[in-house]
Amino acid sequence: MYQKQIEQLIVLQQVDDEILTLKDIIEQAPKELSDLEAQMSEFAERRSQIDEKTGILKEQQKKLTFEIDEDAGKIKKSKNKLMMVGNTKEYHAMMREMDSLEKLNRMRGDEQEAVREELVRQDEATTALTEEMSGVQEQYDALKTTLEERLAKAQKKLDSLGRKRKKSCKAVPPPILGRYEFIRERMKNPVIVPVSKGVCSGCNIMIPPQAFNDLQKGHQILSCPNCQRLIYWKAHIEPEA
Repeated sequence: MYQKQIEQLIVLQQVDDEILTLKDIIEQAPKELSDLEAQMSEFAERRSQIDEKTGILKEQQKKLTFEIDEDAGKIKKSKNKLMMVGNTKEYHAMMREMDSLEKLNRMRGDEQEAVREELVRQDEATTALTEEMSGVQEQYDALKTTLEERLAKAQKKLDSLGRKRKKSCKAVPPPILGRYEFIRERMKNPVIVPVSKGVCSGCNIMIPPQAFNDLQKGHQILSCPNCQRLIYWKAHIEPEA
């Protein structure tokens, strides 16, 4: 009777372990999808920022091109008028104006080059982001396609384990089952553990000699004095070679 009860408790614990694993799968699967959705949302935000910056740069580039062309036209007109200048003072004034416009255009040219380089960087960032988004999108699509099937399969297995658990519970006397449930609610798995060479495998602490002697007799189900888990002598279930 004692050995049968131990065996049923071990089966019950195995079922409970499987139930915990499946519940974790059912709980985590939608979170995986949610995490990917969050990543995609972050990508969209980053893409929006890149597009906004690119738009500003293109407007800046357009403005610089217009200003350079406009001042280049002014310089050309001034050069044409230069030959018609009547005195030295006017000549030098026009030269200074042309020098000023040319210097301003060189500065604009440098700024325009910097804008072009930044646009190239933004294009590269867009390409890299698009590739990254594509990878996550593939993951998302694959996960979404199989999620419902995975959850249905896990739930079906969970229902089957629930029936198996009820059957195992009926085979365990109510007082012992009550102790098992009490420990399971308050302590991490496992609930029932073997004792080998006088050491509890739940807390890895040696149990008192008298308790070990009582355990070896196999008359009643005992608890570890240290961790309070249900214990059994390993040799009762797995005879030593």
